[in-house]
Amino acid sequence: MQLSLTLLRPRQSAAPAAARRPATDRAPGGRPRRSVALLVFVLGLLTATSSLATDLYLPAFPDIAADLRATEAQVQLTLTAIMVGLAAGQLVIGPLSDRWGRRVPLLVGVGVFTLSSLASAVAPSVEALSVLRLLQGLSGAAGAVISRAVVRDVFDGDDGARFFSRLSMLTGLAPMLAPMLGSQLLLLGSWRLLFGVLALIGLVNLALVHFALPETRPRERRVERAGGRRGSVANVLLRLQLDPRFMGPTLVMALSFAMTFTYISAFSFVSESEFGATPQQFGVIFGVNSLSMVVGNQVNAMLIGRVDGPRRLLAGLLGALVSVAALVCLAVSGQAGLVSVTAALIAMMFFTGLISPNATTLAIAGQPASVAGTGSALLGALQFAIGGGLAATTGMGEGGEASLLSMSTVMLATAAAATAVFVGWAVHAHRSAAPRTA
Repeated sequence: MQLSLTLLRPRQSAAPAAARRPATDRAPGGRPRRSVALLVFVLGLLTATSSLATDLYLPAFPDIAADLRATEAQVQLTLTAIMVGLAAGQLVIGPLSDRWGRRVPLLVGVGVFTLSSLASAVAPSVEALSVLRLLQGLSGAAGAVISRAVVRDVFDGDDGARFFSRLSMLTGLAPMLAPMLGSQLLLLGSWRLLFGVLALIGLVNLALVHFALPETRPRERRVERAGGRRGSVANVLLRLQLDPRFMGPTLVMALSFAMTFTYISAFSFVSESEFGATPQQFGVIFGVNSLSMVVGNQVNAMLIGRVDGPRRLLAGLLGALVSVAALVCLAVSGQAGLVSVTAALIAMMFFTGLISPNATTLAIAGQPASVAGTGSALLGALQFAIGGGLAATTGMGEGGEASLLSMSTVMLATAAAATAVFVGWAVHAHRSAAPRTA
């Protein structure tokens, strides 16, 4: 089982190999197609694990509340806990991967994720489950943050955007399949079975990283202590936060994620309370919406080379904004039905498929590869912190429960904010690129 992705190591000439292989064996950028496909699979599964950890147990919320004698708010706190862990974990693991390489932090993170998933399966109380979910997030962050850093190690420019689109297609299957899989697993056992499945996925990830993922950050390219001074990571984080080239696309990504996470966290309750949907129906609807995002990812990949990244990103933002505005109109008018709401969400998720890969590429590609892990960490941390924080406002209305109106209002506000940030970033970038006159 000794697989290798060494052909994907960065900055190595592929010309001799290209001469020996037919052109059809090579992906755009001159890299072997089999190696690229294997890298997509490995990084895709690592990235998707965090989505599986958050979405797989969504249909089991009522069962968890009943089994652990917990309130709805306490069960929702377990979701908040893993989101906090994912945000904080990336800020720690990303810089460590710049200094120690990608493999060691990744192996440790995946191992701890596997153990915390097993412990969650036997959690005796909702408080214990919340603590274990926090640990799941802290360790599961390794897969998300290091996967983005590996892509930056290996690819540049449009090749990076193309790879992120392929990666998004695979990771988009996670939120599509997770609630559907979770609802079906509930027919076979209790909610505890779901965490056993997450532990099994962790073991698979551990084997893939050990056997199939080489070190893409060799020792001579790792971040050093900058002359022995302490706080070099803090300096890099500060520089990134002051760099509009990074923070513009990063904030667009974070606000757009707030829009989609609001839907993810609230729609299970909204579909049941306002439309009478069963857990199985919710899983199917969730899956169809996520499939729409995968289609958007592929449309984005087709547009690479024809339309530049900022225009692809703008198209995604405007399309999502219009879709969510239609959802608000349905909620305000009282004409909302499960079919019409699902149609608006399908459109929104399609355009989200254009937002994520382009915003990520524009943020990461503008930075040196030597700080790819730290940049990826800050991007991911802001994504989960802003996304999780704003999504929580859906339950701040009277009664403390999410409704279609509160959900769609938050989604519209975050979509509008993401679009406004993009416009400000684009104007700044245009002025910075314009030649100065005497």
